[in-house]
Amino acid sequence: MTKQTRPPQLVVLSAPSGAGKTTIARMLAERNPDFRISISATTRKPRFNEQDGVDYHFISEKEFQERIRKGDFLEYERVHGYYYGTLKSAVEELLRQGYTVIFDIDVNGALNIKKHFPNAILIFIRPPSLEELKRRLRKRQTDDPEEIEKRLKRLPEEYAKAVFFDYDVINNDLEETVDKITHIIRHHQEQESHVSQQSL
Repeated sequence: MTKQTRPPQLVVLSAPSGAGKTTIARMLAERNPDFRISISATTRKPRFNEQDGVDYHFISEKEFQERIRKGDFLEYERVHGYYYGTLKSAVEELLRQGYTVIFDIDVNGALNIKKHFPNAILIFIRPPSLEELKRRLRKRQTDDPEEIEKRLKRLPEEYAKAVFFDYDVINNDLEETVDKITHIIRHHQEQESHVSQQSL
């Protein structure tokens, strides 16, 4: 099947910091030509390995709040002291082109997407254990200890909201996790194609 013959989907990946959702989103997009990642806007400063327009759209808090007032965001959230949001125009353009859009966003943002798009697929990704999560956060060396502690404190809220997701996947092995999520998306696309054909 080509991009045009597979119905576009909205797929939301949420997870605690360090569970691997950003890596998984990138691998999904690299391996599937009909997938594109929705690039969020944020007021957070770029990490040393991040590029504006590739990892995030890095904007000032003033500009972010102005865009909130204009209604530019599909969803937005203040997380760990910074704003993160999804621009409506970017998502609509990708869907118009026939792409399946992968979101790498917070749990609250995911639930907001589901309100706007009930057919969106929500996938919660969790680490094998709390100890493994702490190890991954320390290993990536992008956050100081205070920032790591702030992220860990948010775990109870994130896990509590995971029950509202369509799927709950443990990222024990990266390759297996990417394969499993690809299978979930393709299964939904096949079902939608089947329903569309029946309605013709």
